[in-house]
Amino acid sequence: MTAIELKTLLIHRITEINDVSFLKALKTILDSKTETGLIQLTPDQLDDIISSKKEIENGMFIEHDHLDKEVMQWLSAR
Repeated sequence: MTAIELKTLLIHRITEINDVSFLKALKTILDSKTETGLIQLTPDQLDDIISSKKEIENGMFIEHDHLDKEVMQWLSAR
């Protein structure tokens, strides 16, 4: 079966499906298989990334190992 034949078959089969949750799941699968491989971010996600980068540049972060030690101290004090 060629790619064109397979696409035609899939289009026909999809038009017969009325299950909204199944169609949403199928859309998720198709969205993940973009030709460019680029992830499309929302404006809010882009703003969050920019904000996070600025916080890191300003030293407003904690390293994972240090955070683990703080959590362990907090848990042992309980």
